[in-house]
Amino acid sequence: MTRRPALTVVGATGGAGSVMLQILSQHADVWGEVRLVASARSAGRKLLVRGEECEVLALSEEALDGADVVVFLAPDEIAARWAPVAAAKGAVVVDSSAAFRMDPDVPLVVPELNPHAVRMRPRGIVASPHPTTLAMIVTVGALHAEFCLSELVLSTYQAVSGEGQAGVEALRRQISLVAGSGLGTSPGDVRRAVGDDLGPFAAPVALNVVPWAGELAEDGWSSQELGLRDELRKLLDLPRLPVAATCVRVPVVTTHSVSVHARFENEVDVARAHEILATAPGVVLFDDPAAGEFPTPADVVGTDPTWVGRVRCSPDDPHVLELFVCGDNLRKGTALNAAHIAELAAREFTAR
Repeated sequence: MTRRPALTVVGATGGAGSVMLQILSQHADVWGEVRLVASARSAGRKLLVRGEECEVLALSEEALDGADVVVFLAPDEIAARWAPVAAAKGAVVVDSSAAFRMDPDVPLVVPELNPHAVRMRPRGIVASPHPTTLAMIVTVGALHAEFCLSELVLSTYQAVSGEGQAGVEALRRQISLVAGSGLGTSPGDVRRAVGDDLGPFAAPVALNVVPWAGELAEDGWSSQELGLRDELRKLLDLPRLPVAATCVRVPVVTTHSVSVHARFENEVDVARAHEILATAPGVVLFDDPAAGEFPTPADVVGTDPTWVGRVRCSPDDPHVLELFVCGDNLRKGTALNAAHIAELAAREFTAR
């Protein structure tokens, strides 16, 4: 009889954790025991997974015992401390935080792009990219395979749920303060209405866009902008790829979008790009502007694929494609990619 591996989900009570529980109930059931772990304040809660109630355990060494695969959907500092503990106990660790993404001994994996890398994990840890990277990497990777990528210029439109529940609550509170008010017509009127409680944002996000995500890094860049560059280089195995990104928060609850300016070594063609994207795994091509068809966060939220539209050639450079992509940052951008990596790791145990 084939043994089904044991799965532990750390961060099961968070936003991405709740999506992971949905995925576990929707995907083919490859798991034996599923253990849910979270902070001590969430211990004792009962959550539904695979149609059964499961009690949440507090994160501890004992809670990680016996797991074959451990998925971390937790903040960087939690993953940095506990992922090596789980790996030392013999588990394959799948980490969705930034703690290990750029570690040369930790593969950064997108199953549609580099599934083979799951097996190459000297530290026992596999990293999942940032949600913004996941919103676009499958489309860019598919086009790179055909046209040979040489440069990327990116503008992101990132949902407030990228800052967790605090980001969502801040947007909803601000919307309630400005709705029906006629604000947004004078300098500072939105800021005065919202007040000093901006939540995790540097400026009001309701009736506004905020050109900042992450922490301050060198030369005025944000940590997310530089992280996006580094992750794309690692995933595409292009260590010198020029990448310039501007990360922007927008008043959207869930689903990140990215405007992509991609330059290639070979000349590009929209018809061929459409063929590639229409057949790329995990991608939905939705591109008919004349009929008002292009991806928007309101239409993409809650779906698994990356959606792409507005595909067009630059009028000034035959090597450049412009496109617009959307991906649910909690589903495709976090839980789903981690689930797919975990399922790849599960095959190693069922094959024994």
